Amino acid sequence: MKINFKTLGIAATMVTGFVLAGGVTPSFAEEEGGGSKKEANYDTKAILTFKPGDGKDDITKPVDPTDPGKIDPVEPVDPTEPDGKPKPGTPGPLSIDYASGLDFGEQKITSTNQVYKAKAQKFGKREKPEGPNYVQVTDNRGTETGWSLQVKQNGQFKSESGKELEGAEITFKNAWVNTASASKKPSIFKESFTLKTDGTGVAENIMSAKAGEGAGTYVLAFGDDATGGESIELSVPGKTTKYAEKYSTSLTWTLTDTPGQGGVTEPE
Repeated sequence: MKINFKTLGIAATMVTGFVLAGGVTPSFAEEEGGGSKKEANYDTKAILTFKPGDGKDDITKPVDPTDPGKIDPVEPVDPTEPDGKPKPGTPGPLSIDYASGLDFGEQKITSTNQVYKAKAQKFGKREKPEGPNYVQVTDNRGTETGWSLQVKQNGQFKSESGKELEGAEITFKNAWVNTASASKKPSIFKESFTLKTDGTGVAENIMSAKAGEGAGTYVLAFGDDATGGESIELSVPGKTTKYAEKYSTSLTWTLTDTPGQGGVTEPE
């Protein structure tokens, strides 16, 4: 048998060259058409830091009480102000943005017990020009640590000459919480309540968020678009002396950073 050392040498050289090349040549990704490309990866980060606002420019405007996620402004009208313009909400990251003024209309003097309804909230810019009276609060502190909302009546209704409307009481009904925020709704609120007029100055706790709730903007509405004009009542005893004058009182709404207690809707 004849061995061709020349042929064997060439074959050995080819094999050896392939092995050596495989040991030192970088690995390339194959491209379409038989080519190759080099690839290197380098990771970077993106950051964003939020901080709570603390100035007048941070005031949250009133939202639509039945559709708080709507972008268009609604411009609620305050019937207790001559120009109809409500005063601005409170500044800062924990704020009361709006609370409806109440108009119980012009009524005839009578000696029988009467219940008068507050007119529905009117709006300057809204598809439906009337809706529920409401109070709106915002928590932009970025902590989700909870808060509490209270309201009190600052004394009894009095006439322009200082005569008191004895025994008159304001009752809020059909309350419900609405929001466009992803944070959990305040789990404590009162569906109905009557304000005290005994001069003690005791505030009524009406809506409260526990820790883990209430971040963002929330509305406590009294009724809806259909029942807004039926959900706040003023009862006046028939025996009370009424003078042919205009009577008024004021309400103070207070928002504190005290988180709510419990976890169910409070009954009346």
